[in-house]
Amino acid sequence: MATPAPALVLLPEWGSGHLMSMLESCKRVLLAGGGGGREFSITLLVMRPPTDEAGSEVEAHVRREAASGLDIRFHRLPAVDPPADATGVEEFIARYIHLHAPHVRDAVAGMGRPVAALVLDMFAAPMVDVARDLGVPSYVFMSSTGAMLALMLHLPVLHDRVTVEFHEVDGEVDVPGLPPLPPASMPCPVVDKKSPNYTWFVRLGDRFMDATGIIANTADELEPGPLAAIADGRCVPGRAAPPVYPIGPVLSLGNAEKDSSEPPHECIAWLDGQPPASVVFLCFGSMGWFEAAQVVEITAALERSGHRFLWVLRGPPPAAEPGAGAPDGSEHPTDANLDELLPEGFLQRTKGRGMVWPTWAPQKDILAHRAIGGFVTHGGWNSVLESLWHGVPMAPWPLYAEQHLNAFELVRDMGVAVPLGVDRERDNFVEAAELERAVRSLMGGGASEEEEGRKAREKAAEMKAVCRSAVAAGGGSSHAALQRLSEALHQGAALPKK
Repeated sequence: MATPAPALVLLPEWGSGHLMSMLESCKRVLLAGGGGGREFSITLLVMRPPTDEAGSEVEAHVRREAASGLDIRFHRLPAVDPPADATGVEEFIARYIHLHAPHVRDAVAGMGRPVAALVLDMFAAPMVDVARDLGVPSYVFMSSTGAMLALMLHLPVLHDRVTVEFHEVDGEVDVPGLPPLPPASMPCPVVDKKSPNYTWFVRLGDRFMDATGIIANTADELEPGPLAAIADGRCVPGRAAPPVYPIGPVLSLGNAEKDSSEPPHECIAWLDGQPPASVVFLCFGSMGWFEAAQVVEITAALERSGHRFLWVLRGPPPAAEPGAGAPDGSEHPTDANLDELLPEGFLQRTKGRGMVWPTWAPQKDILAHRAIGGFVTHGGWNSVLESLWHGVPMAPWPLYAEQHLNAFELVRDMGVAVPLGVDRERDNFVEAAELERAVRSLMGGGASEEEEGRKAREKAAEMKAVCRSAVAAGGGSSHAALQRLSEALHQGAALPKK
């Protein structure tokens, strides 16, 4: 009897940006097997998410992937009670995942086939110990940037070197591979050293170093500085980091088989009537929404800028009793009531050159449209990669997680974005005049800002070619990294110990 194909066993965090990024990346590994006994299978370990809404999203992904025809299996882990005393979002996620460790061990031990790797979400990095005990390789999947990876590996070093809060640092923070980093650009989970979120991130960065390898959804040409710093051992002096495999950009563009008889989405139909590169697109991810005062500033900026715009505006999360929110802090926005949120007369005054969309919008298809000339984005890495893939320059408006670091990298290191002044002390508030300036710069016609906007547009167009070249077979850097990863996975595949 033939030996079954080695299994990639995946443990993603339940959020779509983590789960789908990991799954699409490992599907790329599966499809890269290329025959000759190098095939893989995938087993996705499914945790029960802590909210019903997140659970529905995960089940929708499972149903779609189960119908894909690929060798993907789904193993639902037994439910665990979420930690009731977590005080921070990242702390909650890391602790909740770690409570599944005995069930993960049982699932991998019972595979009955060689395991090529236990692929762990960044928040699950402590489970490298589970893989080690079972005698199978472990790989951390990094769904964020190479810059964030360099920072997390370096964070235990910074913890010893910087004894005050980062905002108290006189000057800038040194992160290997990046320009000097202003303290205001540090990621949200590490800005308060007294927070358990910070403690967890120091621990996670330390555990990354114990993995067999790290799979990164980026490319050498996109982030040469951070990736070189990791490979050269500058992030953790005196200790070699695991090999990093930058196989990105990995995107689920998903419209190749779209039914041509299906009418286009209303946003796409509206864009069809706009001139090329004339529309600024504003969209802030699955968690992004604004209070009424911020909405007023945005409307004033868009009205005064004179540029065409497509704005995905979401409403606040459902009202809940105190303490009754999502346990991980991830309340999702609702569909917006435009009559309540928008100033009177705004839609009439901008009719014809602007569209405000109050619910989910097909961001990938919008960014691919010829009418889009710029993207005001929260700067989540998946959104950034989609924008770069289509050569769309950005104005990053960071809201949470690592997005302030992403914004810094996009502006200062990659040069694909124009700066947008965000007041972190006022919940990332942006004044109308500042957004107007950024939109004019991004789209052209910004007077003194025109030069920075022109450079961002040119660099974004260059990165479009870079992204596509990186994943191209027969010479792309990410394709070559994928081949190295596939080879390493086959060589390391082992039957788990019981």
